[in-house]
Amino acid sequence: MAYRAVLFDVGGPIDMEFAWEIAVDGAIASACGLEGIRVDQATIDEASEAAVMAFAPDAYAHMVETLCGGDPRTVDRVRQRVRAMVGNLDVFQLRPDIDGLLRRLCERGLRLGIVANQPQAARERLARAGIGDLFDYQGLSGLSGVGKPDPRAFQAAAEALGVTPVDCIMVGDRIDNDIAPAKALGMSTILFRGGRHRRQRPRTPAEEPDAVVSDVLELEAAIDALLSSR
Repeated sequence: MAYRAVLFDVGGPIDMEFAWEIAVDGAIASACGLEGIRVDQATIDEASEAAVMAFAPDAYAHMVETLCGGDPRTVDRVRQRVRAMVGNLDVFQLRPDIDGLLRRLCERGLRLGIVANQPQAARERLARAGIGDLFDYQGLSGLSGVGKPDPRAFQAAAEALGVTPVDCIMVGDRIDNDIAPAKALGMSTILFRGGRHRRQRPRTPAEEPDAVVSDVLELEAAIDALLSSR
């Protein structure tokens, strides 16, 4: 049976998130500084790596807990300050050439969907980037109330597109949030390695993606290979 749909995470494959990660790191450092906790870039990088290696569901929360030594009151104050600083930040960065790939996939008759832990505002950002109307389904957690890795987020996408999970290819940048839950439902998967989670590795064979890519050219080749395999 041929693949009929390709699902995308937003952060990573579509939004490069470089500016977002820099902004959040800076906010965490500033918020920690107000608590008398001295944080430099090396310390931030170590906390980020620890969060990724721990497969923390919320990497930023894990970073704050690490930097604050786990003290609950300090952690809570720092988290509140970080939310105040970046909660409404709009720094969407469309990955170069991803728009062209999305259009070529549509031209091939594939249905496109989004499965992403993103706020409702991401819908406007996708529209502003000129790609919102390319997606037949936009499964944003800020709209649905269901976030990854909950399998319902992936199931809802397949149902909305009128396909079964085995008809889908999922493209995401996290093993825990994207690859593992999609594979568990029978979807084929492509890991787009980049950003904060670029060093995340599968913990078991069940989490191994069908392909690993690091740019749009490699992503198109990986999708082509999967399409040709059926």
